Amino acid sequence: MTTKTAAPRGAADAFDIDRLNLDLGLPGPRASTRVVAAMSGGVDSSVTAALLKRAGYDVVGVTLQLYDYGQALKKKGACCAGTDIHDARRVADAMAIPHYVLDYESRFRDAVMDDFADTYLAGATPIPCVRCNQTVKFTDLLGTAKDLGAAAMATGHYIRREVGPHGPELHRAADAAKDQSYFLFATTRDQLDFLRFPLGGLSKEVTRELAADLGLDVADKPDSQDICFVPSGRYVDVIERLRPGAGEPGDLVHVDGTVLGRHDGVINYTVGQRRGLGIAAGEPLFVVKLDPDAQRVVVGPREALLVKRVGLKDVNWLGDAAADADALDGRPVLARVRSTREPVAARLVRGSDAPLAVVFDVAEEGVAPGQACVFYDPDGGSRVLGGGWIASTTSLSDTA
Repeated sequence: MTTKTAAPRGAADAFDIDRLNLDLGLPGPRASTRVVAAMSGGVDSSVTAALLKRAGYDVVGVTLQLYDYGQALKKKGACCAGTDIHDARRVADAMAIPHYVLDYESRFRDAVMDDFADTYLAGATPIPCVRCNQTVKFTDLLGTAKDLGAAAMATGHYIRREVGPHGPELHRAADAAKDQSYFLFATTRDQLDFLRFPLGGLSKEVTRELAADLGLDVADKPDSQDICFVPSGRYVDVIERLRPGAGEPGDLVHVDGTVLGRHDGVINYTVGQRRGLGIAAGEPLFVVKLDPDAQRVVVGPREALLVKRVGLKDVNWLGDAAADADALDGRPVLARVRSTREPVAARLVRGSDAPLAVVFDVAEEGVAPGQACVFYDPDGGSRVLGGGWIASTTSLSDTA
């Protein structure tokens, strides 16, 4: 899908689906080709399901119940909330497609919520949305889609799947502001064979226009902003609920070793944080390291945040070359350490403290263990070559 042109509002009956080139590349007649649409209740997944239906596929909608249903009903603006389940069901009914709600609460808690809490307790910075895609959605749900006899599963993610000379490839979305490739780096080759992303070539504005044209009552529904199981926006509350007694006090220490004060728990801090340190100093100070074993929060000047190298674990490789560290050693890439940052020039190297490491051409700021480092092809910067979880960091001063 490459076009960004939408049919005029109110022209759903005359809408030419071929203008969006919505061909999933599946064999056989579309009417007998089942596609499972992962429906979260938002505008993106609803448009995905509606476009598939209009394209003539046998569409089955599936929605996941991921956390406490009673609490979910009270929360607005969060992914997979109870109100979203109702919205997904209403959209499916309007399209006259089968719709199933699957209870994945236990799996979600084990794979995502517990991992979130344990990662914070280890002094790292978790990304639960990546874990959710990696485990619950693209492993468990994908397996359910196959059990339902589907030839593919489609989602409303803004990312492109293109077929290259060696098979399916993952590419950044056409709309850079909505690109979700950072959160999908752990998608495997086998999963990519089965997945489809019909919105990857569209902007969010066009998606909303299509929702209105197709008569979907979620056309103006706000995007989800929060982590779904953090209804208050306070991570600490969730961690203390999952891991009672986690907030143990300790020392707040300068990088030069000077004890500057006390803190009320490592879980209250993240690398790069400046505000809320509770200390007075003659210069701006930032959290540069968390040491949960010693219950220490280490702070320092901004330059202490600069990281030249990161060691990775659980690397997922989607490039054409061999995936072992020897074959990748020295390979240039564009590397991205935050979803809100553009990829920067770097190279892959064999790691001493990890199987694979990334060395940045120019040091990056505020990189922390637990985050993801995603690789892109430097030739154009569109193709996702893979990524891994940051296990260690080496500061600029340590490499000088």
